Amino acid sequence: MADLNQMAYRIVKESTEPKTPETPAQINGRKGGLKGGKARAEKLSPQVRSQIAQHAAKERWGSYDD
Repeated sequence: MADLNQMAYRIVKESTEPKTPETPAQINGRKGGLKGGKARAEKLSPQVRSQIAQHAAKERWGSYDD
C-alpha cells in the first residue's frame, strides 16, 4: 500500500500539471489553429477584411442604424 504522502503528491502533481495533446492529430490541429486566422487575414484584401468585421459586429451586437 502506498504512503499517504506519496498519494497526495501524485494527486497534486496530476491536477496541476498541464495536459499535453497525446495524438499527432491533436498536435497538428493545434498548430494549424494557431496560424490559420493570421494566414487567412494576410490573403484577404483590406476591403474584404473590413466587410467581414462589419458583418461579425452586426451579428454580435445587432444593427445600430438610427
